[in-house]
Amino acid sequence: MLNRRTWLANVHNGLGALALADVLQASGPATNPYTPKTPHLPRKAKRCIFLFMQGGVSQMDSFEFKPELTRLHGQRIPGSHHVEGELQGRLTHAHSIVGSPFRFSQHGQSGRYLSELFPRLAGHVDDLAFVHGIETENPNHGPSTLQVTTGSQFPGSASVGSWISYGLGTENANMPGYVVIQDPRGAPVNGGHVWGNGYLPAAFQGTLLRNEGSPILNLARSSGISDQSQRAELEQLRKLNQRFNNQYPESTELEARIASYELAFRMQTEAPELVDLSSEPDHIRQLYGLDDSRTAGFGTQCLMARRMAESGVRYTLLVHGVQINSNSWDDHGDVKGGMTRHSQEVDQPVAGLLADLKQRGMLEETLVVWASEMGRTPFVPGNVGNKPGRDHNKYGLVMWMAGGDTRGGATVGATDDFSLRAAGEPIPIRDVHATILNLMGLDDEQLRYPHAGRLRRLTDIGGYVLKDLIL
Repeated sequence: MLNRRTWLANVHNGLGALALADVLQASGPATNPYTPKTPHLPRKAKRCIFLFMQGGVSQMDSFEFKPELTRLHGQRIPGSHHVEGELQGRLTHAHSIVGSPFRFSQHGQSGRYLSELFPRLAGHVDDLAFVHGIETENPNHGPSTLQVTTGSQFPGSASVGSWISYGLGTENANMPGYVVIQDPRGAPVNGGHVWGNGYLPAAFQGTLLRNEGSPILNLARSSGISDQSQRAELEQLRKLNQRFNNQYPESTELEARIASYELAFRMQTEAPELVDLSSEPDHIRQLYGLDDSRTAGFGTQCLMARRMAESGVRYTLLVHGVQINSNSWDDHGDVKGGMTRHSQEVDQPVAGLLADLKQRGMLEETLVVWASEMGRTPFVPGNVGNKPGRDHNKYGLVMWMAGGDTRGGATVGATDDFSLRAAGEPIPIRDVHATILNLMGLDDEQLRYPHAGRLRRLTDIGGYVLKDLIL
């Protein structure tokens, strides 16, 4: 007969062994980390293009029509508002409302108001589903950029693209599952952390495509080495790496390196062709604005994104804006001049991307997401001045999605009359992430990875899917 203490000890040891076996199975080496995986949910979207506007797009000058701001221009915001921290402190001091300098008009069957800054995007308004009143946890660029792109305001977490690549694998064995095309003028805040793999296996980090020369560093084969010689060298290297990997199966970096050598060998043929836009006809180049110096930069990024999606790349991240300078959307001064310049750079390329995907029958299988790291304030400290700008507002982020099972013309959430904060309950960014995963066929509850003693996920404590955005 077992006494109670012995019985409990045996039971606990058995449960521990089962848990350990599950963790080891989840984190052990895979034959190929890029192998396509079956999605959790039946969804149309097979790939995602994420458009990230660095700096904080002013929502009341782009996608939120707030006539009260114009009516009360120069006055103090009336009433009390449930905001905290830095924004609350600013409201307690002298401030002035800044009305939008741009006209708004309704478009499409949905009758959505858009700023005059986006005339071409307005032609696709019925394909767009908007989310208003999104709240992040930090009003500063660095942490907020990380939270929108990785789910956490702290470095070291896996990016949205890494999670989608981890959950679905890739459709094209000759290209990375996750590609990054940043602004040709420079890198965003936090650099590679924005597209890093974090605690996920290293194979799922984003691959940065360069704007000049070889699209990927060290991709081209050295002169004098034949295809057969390189293949034999890689085969021998694979055997040595695999021998070491069998002894240390927890080394995901080595597993990723083995896979990357094989991938690089195959990419030497396909990658240069994909980034070579010379074969695109003139009407397509004009559609994306490649014939205009103002739109050529982001137009090239958008056209390359379409080619990546066409080739089966699972997730493509496009970044518009450089750090926090005049080339970003961070318009603390002269919001009229800044927003005019930024929108001119992206309106035609984004509209061209949507039109091109649609005419090729690809929009139905491609989820397109527009995001920034925060919204802006409807007021400035003190008096309005000659060229007023807008400060940071963690309560005012607006995002939109298109393609796949997205319900075009839908709207979720809202902000108050001053675009200061959500009207009602704010929408945390984790809910938006859960919705993106859902539209890609991934269940936030099932997409997990064991790390540091817990099962991690993109939404951390979990998010609610915004079902009104989904067909």
